[in-house]
Amino acid sequence: MDFSALEYPYPSRRSVVFAKNGMVATSQSLAAQAGLQILRQGGNAVDAAVATAACLTVVEPTSNGIGGDAFALVWLKEKLYGLNSSGPAPAALTPELLKQQGLQQMPADGWLPVTVPGAPAAWAELIGRFGKLKLTQVLAPAIEYAEAGFPVSPTISRQWAAGYKRFKVLEGSEFGCWLETFAPAGRAPLAGEIWRSPAHANTLRRLAESNCQDFYQGELARRIDAFSLQYGGCLRASDLAGYRPEWVEPISVNYRGHAVWELPPNGHGLVTLLALNILQGMQFDQKESAETYHLHIEAIKLAFADGLKYIADPRRSNVPLKELLASAYAAERRQLIGNMALQPTAGEPVKGGTVYLATADGEGNMVSYIQSNYMGFGSGLVVPETGIALHNRGCNFSLEPGHANALAPGKRPYHTIIPGFLTKNGKAIGPFGVMGGFVQPQGHLQMVTSMLDFGLNPQAALDAPRWQWLKDKTVELEAGFPLEIAEELSARGHNIQWASENLHLGRGQIILRDETGVLAGGTEPRTDGAVAAW
Repeated sequence: MDFSALEYPYPSRRSVVFAKNGMVATSQSLAAQAGLQILRQGGNAVDAAVATAACLTVVEPTSNGIGGDAFALVWLKEKLYGLNSSGPAPAALTPELLKQQGLQQMPADGWLPVTVPGAPAAWAELIGRFGKLKLTQVLAPAIEYAEAGFPVSPTISRQWAAGYKRFKVLEGSEFGCWLETFAPAGRAPLAGEIWRSPAHANTLRRLAESNCQDFYQGELARRIDAFSLQYGGCLRASDLAGYRPEWVEPISVNYRGHAVWELPPNGHGLVTLLALNILQGMQFDQKESAETYHLHIEAIKLAFADGLKYIADPRRSNVPLKELLASAYAAERRQLIGNMALQPTAGEPVKGGTVYLATADGEGNMVSYIQSNYMGFGSGLVVPETGIALHNRGCNFSLEPGHANALAPGKRPYHTIIPGFLTKNGKAIGPFGVMGGFVQPQGHLQMVTSMLDFGLNPQAALDAPRWQWLKDKTVELEAGFPLEIAEELSARGHNIQWASENLHLGRGQIILRDETGVLAGGTEPRTDGAVAAW
């Protein structure tokens, strides 16, 4: 991939990082260094990814935790593997139960949106199949930070304060452990302040020693079950014991001579591919033009319209992947785009979402990995004396009867977290990704087009001001987005909103490898990220 390491068209305080032997890029510098430490100890990119992921549950609890889900794309020995480690709804969680409680949509807090967590299972599965080191060695840095403590980084301290504000008003018996765990001083920790969690360290130690089985069939599972029973939750020990991650075949489209890879549903990486398929039939003269932004926005709107209709757990719903990704269908959708903003509607092809990290080692292996508790701290529930913050992924289920993503026991919900990967002519180019709920497919689109259409280096692609389609004709723009282009987009019928100063439109990471084996990494300027390399 051709790009200039000396050109940075957007305000930036970072440069591309180059290295040869290994690289870890993620949103918190201590976690990136933990992954690099494992590489230096003889681990590969998979070992480094798991070490970084586990460390992020400690040093960035505002975005992920042991009680969340995970997805991964792994490039190993010239082949790309996909892992879906998202969990299903508990057997006792039914639409009838919510109806009895007078609910018309899934709540975001408490026990009802808690699905089976898949992150620990992902760690064990990845290390067991592809790792070079033992899980006890890989989780050691995370255990050390949880036990000895670490100084909270600036952006995370702001998010922590927002989480405290959210759960303080919910203060009550089932949320009490969140406050005890994450706000023991009666407030969120400040930037630079030391925070430690011995209970989190003990849990990580149990996971390391049991190959994560303690979470699903041991003492930790029993504690989760007891906590759920105490407060009327649906998650049971039997739900945990029956859980297994799933290896899946990644899906892709060709864009500008590169294969852009995503995982298949229940994640919404499909949305990125649908939009790229539409844009593949267009040419762009320059990035900073209203025409370019307009076409990108219209493509993502159409892609989301289809995604929100069809994406669901493919084990329980028919997801017409082949038809949706057909070039003829992309051409049909492309014809809908004109000079003015359109109201997106789903098509009918069947007639014919956190923390993100990227790793690479000197042997050519690379990992694109993402895990999340969703909406910051997730459900607001922390299993007593464990440090396990439980996610709220079930809130993405639909309660509309007959909807593809309708709630059902044992079914996985529509999932927002997605890892991405680029290859060319069967060779790895590298992992990329961005966290941020429904921003993610839009962030993937903006990263890919910035690099492949406009030749931006990985750091510049991350520096560029982002946009986010919200709904209907409404688009949100980050500070720094060109005002004259915003005005022209408005004239084209887009309802323009400006994101608040502290609101990020996703946080991403990119690692690319060239034909000589040199690694080039970029990290997110919107957070406390780092590229650790050697």
